[in-house]
Parts: sequence; C-alpha cells; structure tokens
Amino acid sequence: MAATQICHRVSSPLPHRRTIFSHRNNAVNPPSAFCLPPKKSPYLRTTNGKRAKVKWVVRQSVAEESPPKSKDEVERLVEFLYEDLPHLFDDQGIDRTAYDERVKFRDPITKHDTVSGYLFNIAMLKSLFRPDFLLHWVKKTGPYEITTRWTMVMKFALLPWKPELVFTGTSVMGINPETNKFCSHIDYWDSIANQDYFSLEGLLDVIKQLRIYKTPDLESPKYQILKRTATYEVRQYDPFIVVETDGDKLSGSGGFNTVAGYIFGKNATTEKIPMTTPVFTQAVDENTSNVSIQIVLPAEKDLDSLPAPNQETIKLRKVDRGIAAVSKFSGKPVEDIVIEKEKSLRNDLIRDGLKPKPGCLLARYNDPGRTWSFMMRNEVLIWLEEFSLE
Repeated sequence: MAATQICHRVSSPLPHRRTIFSHRNNAVNPPSAFCLPPKKSPYLRTTNGKRAKVKWVVRQSVAEESPPKSKDEVERLVEFLYEDLPHLFDDQGIDRTAYDERVKFRDPITKHDTVSGYLFNIAMLKSLFRPDFLLHWVKKTGPYEITTRWTMVMKFALLPWKPELVFTGTSVMGINPETNKFCSHIDYWDSIANQDYFSLEGLLDVIKQLRIYKTPDLESPKYQILKRTATYEVRQYDPFIVVETDGDKLSGSGGFNTVAGYIFGKNATTEKIPMTTPVFTQAVDENTSNVSIQIVLPAEKDLDSLPAPNQETIKLRKVDRGIAAVSKFSGKPVEDIVIEKEKSLRNDLIRDGLKPKPGCLLARYNDPGRTWSFMMRNEVLIWLEEFSLE
C-alpha cells in the first residue's frame, strides 16, 4: 500500500498543480540508480521494543556532491504534496508528472517500479476498499528527501462484515536531483518491525485486521486515529456528552437501567433520546474501585438543550476533547480479562514513553444477549497526558 495519505489544503498560493513541473517535462529521465530507496526504515525497532531513529542518505555521488538547483525546490515540493495528495483517490487523481516514469514504490507487502504500476495500485485500492486518509505533516528531511506522516483507514467491502483496516506510518520520498521529480516512495508502518518487502509480518498484520467485529449501526463518539501500533491505537476524540451514574465494577451492569431510563423518557420533559454506542464504564483511580456507567448522547445534543434528570444520582457531563490509547478485543468482557487488558495496555504505553493517566474506561459496543461472544467489540481506553506525532 505504497500510497497512504490525505491532507488539508494549505492556504498559501501555489502554482497550478498541472504545470508545476511542466518546465522540466522535456528532461531526460536518468537511470533509476539516481535515487535508491533506503534498505531500512528511518526508525528501527530495538530488542526492547523501542524505536531508535537512524539517518540514511541517497546513495548516488551526484546527489551527494551537487547542491539543489534551487534552495527552495524541496520546499516547493512540500507545498505541492499538501495540494496534490488529497486527490489520491478522487476522480481528479494525483499529478503523475511529479514522478519519474521509473519510480520505486514500496511498502511491506507491495512494490511497483513504474508510475503506471503505482497508479494501478491506487485504482485497485479504490475498487476493493473505501480509503479514508489523514495526512499529519509533510517535512523536508534531507537535501533530496521529503517525509510524510499519515493515517489510512479502509473498509474491505467484499466481506459481509466489512472489516476496518487501519495503517499508520511514514512515507520517505526521494527526489531525483536531475529532474526534481519523485523517484522513490517508501512506506513504513508503525505496527510492524520488519519493513522489508515481502514482509510476512506485514501480511499477518493485514490478515488479523480481517477478523469479525460486530459494530452496531448506531452513532458513536467521533475520533481520528493518530497512530496504530501492534497492540493499540492512539485516538483523538472530539468532545461528547454522557449521562452517567454510579456503577459497581468495570465489567458490571449496575446502574445501566438507570441511565438507560433517562434516554428512554424518564427525564424532566419525557423526551426520548436515540440510543448510541458504546456503553462506557469508567474507573477514575488506579484500583478501579470508583466506577461510573455512562451512555454517550447524540452529537447534536448539548448540555443546555438536554432535559434535566429526574433522579439526583444521574448526571449529565461533557467529556472534553482528548487523546486516548485504545486496546481492542472480542469475547465477553469479564472483570479479570478487563483488568488484564488495562495492565497490558498501560505497560505498553509506559514502554513506548507515553504518559497514561490514572484509571481507564471499558467500552462495550454490543448487546450481550443478541451478539455471539466471538463477534463482540470491546475496548479498553486510557487517556494520555500528552501525545505528539513528531
């Protein structure tokens, strides 16, 4: 999946996207040796699971010795990518004149050596999946190198349960110093260690995401996936409102009938509010002894427009925008399993240098009386103190 970006349009004026390279169209393409992709990811996973940054250079004497034709050329290409990449999967498409005809595209399970092969790969992804992209940033990372960080979310429409596949990572794009066009595009996934083509680890990463999870066709809190590792996702949640009351334990149902009664009309105006998913149970302390049970209210609601609860034990509360690490699992979320998932997730976060807050949430998406356990979608969430994709 060599092409994996979407982005927001920048406000600065840019040359017309179809003519930005037109003054070089008559240049003779040099041999592919002008720009060889790096053999290793710029981020290598060490034996203790951490990732160490290493540097690499374009292996070509011309690139090493010749200064750029213009000191602003790479910066202009950065701006060009901000404009061009949103069209990766739409009818307009990307500007193929920005790429050498002999260009190397690689990710852990895909490779193409021509721009035509790359465009074929894009067309195939459009037909098999429903790609959605978020580009986090584009940066100059070398004299003839640009790096992008992205999130790609796809739904495999051919399977009845339409599984969601998530990939996050970086793309390192090499620039041919003779043509000032892209001559290589190498993707690195956050979820695997072996980035070489063909990576069996990469293939298994795809296969395991095809498993069945039943997510009800109900509204849920909006979020963006910032990063997906082998064991968890990092999500940025938009603000949402919950109705909550005291619970008994993380996996318990104590208090559910009380908050469900509120949305079914047991409130000051007898207003019925649509059901959403998931149902949260939240523990605010490390010992998970202080628990509340919560139902998320529709995004169109706000605290001023919601009817007042009939019971003092029911509260309406706005959850602010925040970033959470999330571990997803299936089966019946019994207490021992939930506690173990929370501990494992917290350990992974600390190992990766993140700062988890005390407490956690259990998200249950399914009605346990109507869903087979192997299809259940459950998640443990831990809010983070801070998070950066730099």
